[in-house]
Amino acid sequence: MDLYFSPLACSLATRIALYEAGKKATYLEVDAKTKVVQNDGSDFRKINPLGLVPTLRTDEGEVLTENAAILQYVADRFPEAGLGTSSGMDRSRLHQWLCFIGTELHKGLFVTLLDKKAPPEAKTYTLGKGLSRLDYLEHHLKGREFLLDHFTVADAYLVTVINWTMATPPIELAKWPAVKAYYERLRTRPSIAKAIAEEFELYKAEIARHKTAA
Repeated sequence: MDLYFSPLACSLATRIALYEAGKKATYLEVDAKTKVVQNDGSDFRKINPLGLVPTLRTDEGEVLTENAAILQYVADRFPEAGLGTSSGMDRSRLHQWLCFIGTELHKGLFVTLLDKKAPPEAKTYTLGKGLSRLDYLEHHLKGREFLLDHFTVADAYLVTVINWTMATPPIELAKWPAVKAYYERLRTRPSIAKAIAEEFELYKAEIARHKTAA
C-alpha cells in the first residue's frame, strides 16, 4: 500500500499504526505548501483533489482519504496487531475517540493555533473554547495507560495531535499532568519514537527546502 504523508502532519498517526503492526508500505512525501510528491515530482492533487494527507492507496488500488477512516482501515486490515477493537460498544468507543480527536482537538483547537495567517483574535477565541477539551481528556486519562483498555489507532492519532503542542506555546501540557504523562510515556513506545524521529528529520528538510526556494 502507498501512504501519502507530510512530515509531522496528522498522517503521522498512520505511519505509527503501520509500524506498530509491523507492516510495510511505500511512504510518499507530499510537500505541505506545493503539494508536490517529493518521490517523483508529481502533483498530489491528481490523487486527492483536496490536497490533504493522509491519503492511502490500498494494495487493491482503492484510494482512501480522511484520517479516521484510514486508521480504522489499517486496524481492520491487520487485526492480528490488535490496533482496533471488537464489534459492538467497544468499536463504537474507538470511533468516539477518533471523532473526538479529529473534531475537538485536531480541527477544533490546533488547526487555528497552527495557522500562521490566523489573526490573534481568532487564536484567542479558539483557546477560550478549546481548552475545555483538554480538561475532558485530562479527566479521562487519569489512572489510564491508553484511551481504551489497550493501545489502538486512537492512541496513535492522539499522540500525533499532542505532539503539535511543541509548535503551540499557548498550550502548556504541565497544566494537564495526566495528558503530559500519557504523551511522555507513549513517546517512548518504539513505533512512535521511530515514526516521530524519522518525520522530524523530513520536516527539517522541508523547512530548509522552502527557505532555499524563497
